[in-house]
Amino acid sequence: MQGFYYLRLNTMSPITFGIAQLNPVIGDLVGNCDRILASVQKLAEQGAELVLTPELSVCGYPPRDLLMNGQFVRDMEKAIADLASKLPKQIAVIVGTVSPNHLAHQGGKPLFNSAALLQNGIVQQVFHKRLLPTYDVFDEDRYFAVGSGSQVFNLAIADGRSLRIGVTICEDIWNDEKFWSSRNYADDPVAELTQNNQLDVLLNLSASPYAVGKQKLREAMLKHSAIVHNLPLIYANQVGANDDLIFDGRSMAFSRDGEMIACGKAFEEDLLTVNLDVVGQSPINSKYAGYESDEAEIFAALVLGVRDYVQKCRFRQVVIGLSGGIDSALVAAIAAEAIGKENVLGILMPSPYSSEHSISDAIALANNLGISTQTIPIKPMMTAFDQSLEALFCDRPSDVTEENLQSRIRGSLLMAISNKFGHLLLSTGNKSEVSVGYCTLYGDMNGGLAAIADVPKTRVFSLCEWLNRTESELAIKKGKTEVIPVNIITKPPSAELKPDQLDQDSLPPYDVLDDILDKLIHQHFSASEIVASGQDQAIVDRVVRLVKIAEFKRRQAAPGLKITDRAFGSGWRMPIASNITK
Repeated sequence: MQGFYYLRLNTMSPITFGIAQLNPVIGDLVGNCDRILASVQKLAEQGAELVLTPELSVCGYPPRDLLMNGQFVRDMEKAIADLASKLPKQIAVIVGTVSPNHLAHQGGKPLFNSAALLQNGIVQQVFHKRLLPTYDVFDEDRYFAVGSGSQVFNLAIADGRSLRIGVTICEDIWNDEKFWSSRNYADDPVAELTQNNQLDVLLNLSASPYAVGKQKLREAMLKHSAIVHNLPLIYANQVGANDDLIFDGRSMAFSRDGEMIACGKAFEEDLLTVNLDVVGQSPINSKYAGYESDEAEIFAALVLGVRDYVQKCRFRQVVIGLSGGIDSALVAAIAAEAIGKENVLGILMPSPYSSEHSISDAIALANNLGISTQTIPIKPMMTAFDQSLEALFCDRPSDVTEENLQSRIRGSLLMAISNKFGHLLLSTGNKSEVSVGYCTLYGDMNGGLAAIADVPKTRVFSLCEWLNRTESELAIKKGKTEVIPVNIITKPPSAELKPDQLDQDSLPPYDVLDDILDKLIHQHFSASEIVASGQDQAIVDRVVRLVKIAEFKRRQAAPGLKITDRAFGSGWRMPIASNITK
């Protein structure tokens, strides 16, 4: 769906801006440029005279160490030149790219994170990013030099005059002291642009990753910028998932009064046109970009994350171990929605300790989702392991070793199926388990993607409850009133690795555990501060210790989709060998 929106501009000559909200494949220079070209052609048909694309739209964000490959950078320059020659001559297009720093020999990084203005068949002007984030998942100082020079260009309009347009790239617009109360950087590129130039419009090319609740913050920050600088603001954000990062799109345009008058779709590619001269148009409701609940938004994000990981890594089908538990149920529902039920295979692997309801619950889930299943009992393999290890283990009682063997047997079977059929194995561990190491290395941690590794257990429950409430396509297609069998949600969680085992035999209740983890991981509380908030000292000390000693497991885990501001992925940089106890 394309949208057409209006901004008030201090000119009598109309001009239409286009926003191409794109889902690039990292490194696919030709494919990404073809996607840009097709989008520009469609927007030109809608009357757009200037089209804005996201940050690094030519190579995809984040390209990471691909930028250390000199040939890759040279190929990017060729791809942009080829793209410029193919674009409609009457239209100006700003693409995100990298450009060489010709002064790097004097000391400095070899590249700039840049935006290139393409018009009349050539690269007319290049603008460089000023602020280079190095927090969380960002590591731009590793590759890029700090930009300098003019960030303004003139765009000719119909009556012979021109507009003065300022260009910023992502982080450049996130350092307003009046909004944040402090700065992360000494410079404020937007303030400098508006103080030193008589601008008519401010642009921002962005690749801003998704996190729960972040969209409201973005809206508030961009609205503030438009009002403070008395400028219309157009913001193009990348959409799609790349490895652990999910980009939600929701590109926006604001009037100089701070009215959000355009917003792209969430978690989908979108094309928008914004007319900068028609007055009297009402602003859109900001709920256009929203969801009825966090659960609805998170589910959409995870579906996009799984779909793009599968497709961009050139898989077609996935395999999941179905235990009859709530975590694997949620992952199966996400996968069925992401790539189609016909492409999801569930494997049941009952042991002598598996309850009858676990098997029946897993089958009921598969029937609700319409996915196929296979059952492989693991008792014969458990017996074989016991016999092989009997002489060595003869004087030692059965303990967690034998429990972990069950998980590793299952992990080996799932990897065998993945190898034989070329399916992507999705691991099903949630954030609560991954935080404290309640998972088995080379067992249930096996997989190519950890779909819910950033979803706490309490959120897993709320997502499944939401799925059963919503008018989801999954439920409608099967004529069901539920997606996740109710018994999966209501029964006490258990790994079922020994008789009558429950998760709470080893862990605090999940509402207690998740509260402690949130304060420790997201709010950066010390143990004493968590205790002061009302939690039990002994429980807090134990959880803090478990989080620390599980770091070696997390280092070997599959990539996990990031949906919060603090995930165990590329932005988590904790040492394994350390002696921090507080």
